[in-house]
Amino acid sequence: MSDTENKSINEIYAPEGTEQKPDRLIRCITSDGAIMAIAADTTGIAHMGKKLHHTSNAATAALGRLLTASSIMGVMLKQKDATVTLRVKGDGPLGAVVAVSDSRGNCRGYVENPGVETEYHKNGKINVGAAVGKDGVINVLRDYGTGEPYIGVCPLVSGEIAEDITSYYATSEQIPTVCALGVLVNKEDGEVMLAGGLLIQLLPGADDNTITRLEENIKKLEPVTTMLAKGMSLMDMVNTALEGFEVEQLDEQEIGYVCTCSRERVVNAFLKLSDDEIRSLADEKGYARANCHFCNKNYRFTKRQLEDIISERNKNK
Repeated sequence: MSDTENKSINEIYAPEGTEQKPDRLIRCITSDGAIMAIAADTTGIAHMGKKLHHTSNAATAALGRLLTASSIMGVMLKQKDATVTLRVKGDGPLGAVVAVSDSRGNCRGYVENPGVETEYHKNGKINVGAAVGKDGVINVLRDYGTGEPYIGVCPLVSGEIAEDITSYYATSEQIPTVCALGVLVNKEDGEVMLAGGLLIQLLPGADDNTITRLEENIKKLEPVTTMLAKGMSLMDMVNTALEGFEVEQLDEQEIGYVCTCSRERVVNAFLKLSDDEIRSLADEKGYARANCHFCNKNYRFTKRQLEDIISERNKNK
């Protein structure tokens, strides 16, 4: 059995003797019910994505942004056991970027090509759009746990992810939305210094004056990581974006990078195969191996254990 099996992500990657500080997310609404806002500090989540997948700077930024977006969109789900899956696939070298979140904002994700070369803009910022590519789509799948999942597809507009989320809401759901996502990566060692996001949506009660005032505020809004670097709280960020509005905080919750894989789930996947197919999973050394895309946890089964899986299934028929 792998040394990493049955250990939590925090146990594997947190520095010895320390505990990962949970990230946080807040939901707010203006007192007139015209605007909804969600702000999140996802520094730990982006850091975990980097550590688990050994990503280059460009891949770290792209994955961190999509993980943040999934967490924000996850808490917007009303059903307890619902999940949202975001998949961005452009024509850039990064390949597919995937993030999944539950309704509590706990998320996980991966990138198809984590070692992609990093390009930078002239101002020193990572060119995420070049890694993702502009020619492609963003897929949004909401699974409510019952019935058919909702699937939305929208063409990419920039590959920078935040703009693509904004475009998705405008075209697929007809909801005026502002989305800001940021991951600050140390250029020298690739470590995540800060990460976060802000999503603002107009609700049916918004009038022209509300829209105009919000647009003026957004023009002056600094990047999310700049606000975090200044020591601004999540509520400070929302109040800055919604200056001139009376804002109420609805709730605050902890969020994190959480993988739902388990040995039991791997066995259940094996059970969808025939007896001979299960036996064929063993390699020349006599082991069957399964790896989780989201946390890189490895599961190993001996030939004897594969036979036990087959026997148990046949016994219950």
